[in-house]
Amino acid sequence: MESTSKAVSKFSDVDEYGFKRNEQFDYKSYELFMSSYLKTLAKRRIKWERVLQENIDLTTITAKLKRYIRKGIPGPYRPNVWMKISGAHKLQQRSPGLYNSLLKETNHEKEISDSISIDLPRTFPDNIFFDSKKERLYNILVAYAHHNREVGYCQGLNYIAGLLLLVTDDEEKSFWLLKHMIENITPQYHTKNMANLLRDMAVFKELIIRRIPAVNKHIEKLGLPYAVIASKWFICIFAEVLPAETVFRLWDCVFSEGYKIIFRAALNMFLTHKTAILACDDIGALANFFRETLIHDDIVTNCHTFLQSMFNLRLKRNELEGLRKICVGRNNT
Repeated sequence: MESTSKAVSKFSDVDEYGFKRNEQFDYKSYELFMSSYLKTLAKRRIKWERVLQENIDLTTITAKLKRYIRKGIPGPYRPNVWMKISGAHKLQQRSPGLYNSLLKETNHEKEISDSISIDLPRTFPDNIFFDSKKERLYNILVAYAHHNREVGYCQGLNYIAGLLLLVTDDEEKSFWLLKHMIENITPQYHTKNMANLLRDMAVFKELIIRRIPAVNKHIEKLGLPYAVIASKWFICIFAEVLPAETVFRLWDCVFSEGYKIIFRAALNMFLTHKTAILACDDIGALANFFRETLIHDDIVTNCHTFLQSMFNLRLKRNELEGLRKICVGRNNT
């Protein structure tokens, strides 16, 4: 069955980043969204051009810069802006030859190299641009595995590094941004024991209990674990979960504001889909909703509105840190 209004849509079945749209894609709703979003993008580009022409220090996140970032960084500027606002550029400057020296290492563990090689064909097979980038993705992942022995390589890193490479088209920038994300945004999410991921799954559940108790009660009744619902959201920082433009808008904010954005986005996914979640009457329907329906619907495709509603949420860093302490305490008792 042809997706909604495809025959009369001016948009192709491939998005601007090379991802093929799924069969259920609603072209009519997308055209409605893009009719206003394209104007927004044009305005944002003009404002960002002024910012960059003024040589504003992007390593200091002022209130004005934070506001600009939340409203979206234009695609062509993302590589350099991400490097500056995240601090990855400073890390690179301190060790300018690190990436190339890691590539020259010959004693890579065969198990890691084999795991990466197996995952490469599975990484964005629906992206028309990605085949030509897989050797470069392999380099980034092997270099990082050699650099960070505690993490090595685990599934999920390929999706994060793959999207970084799509945006930057630069191996070394992708390596440094990956290093920042794994070590500073999601530390100990990707280690063998995944200690902090398990802690943050418990934190996320507590947030749902506090903010939408009816939804938590329904999920508990149906018996679907939160780890099944949301662990990929956190491990991949929404790569291979949400539409690419929505992920990149989120990452704009992740690089400037840190891990809190992941919780904001995850909580907003639940809040904006509360009625649909409560309408699922068995565990199969609920699992399918989270696995298929939610991640492709109009709410998450309309990235601008999704982020606006996300930032309307009251969520303080000290609340998250307090919940982290509580959840760690429970695990230690």
